Amino acid sequence: MHIFKNYFSLIGAFIISTTTFAQEVDLTKGDLTFLKDQSSINVEFTYEKLAVGDFSKEADYIKSKTVELNTKEAGTGDTWAKKWENDKIEKFGPKFILGLTKLLDVTINKDAKYTLIFNTKAIEPGYSIGISKRNAGIDGTVILVETTNRTKKLAVLSVDRPGENMFRGAAFDAASRIGDAFFLSGQKVGKFIKKANK
Repeated sequence: MHIFKNYFSLIGAFIISTTTFAQEVDLTKGDLTFLKDQSSINVEFTYEKLAVGDFSKEADYIKSKTVELNTKEAGTGDTWAKKWENDKIEKFGPKFILGLTKLLDVTINKDAKYTLIFNTKAIEPGYSIGISKRNAGIDGTVILVETTNRTKKLAVLSVDRPGENMFRGAAFDAASRIGDAFFLSGQKVGKFIKKANK
């Protein structure tokens, strides 16, 4: 009998622990009712005061990674640094939008009445080496404003990365891992906004 009790206790703990892996999205200011009848939205991205991995400043991360790669093979670090900036535009942002529009029925239009600004505050690049891996994740803040008048924040959302989950994949390429994290964030934000306007 004790064996069964212990077994079900373990199962219960597992279920509880897996639910904590869900990414948290919280409304910290305003409300989202103004988005209820909107069929389009403008989306922009910022990276102010960005921390990356163990580095509190993105610039220090880029410098360290560039030196590390250049030491191994001349020029590869400089190439990586350029790719890091390009990935923000070509991979990370588009992945967030893909996740957002997958859960929220809107089109992306720079002339839309409202603009969603996603500021990434922290990026965990993660890693995947053989049987050992760490999933990528991001923390960010969503600020919603009128496109033509951005002085007033209509709503603010905090977006926290999910906990480490052994059942999530971890691509070998860092940009792909981070891109997946942006996709997940976009989905969670879209789901949160949709639920708030039911």
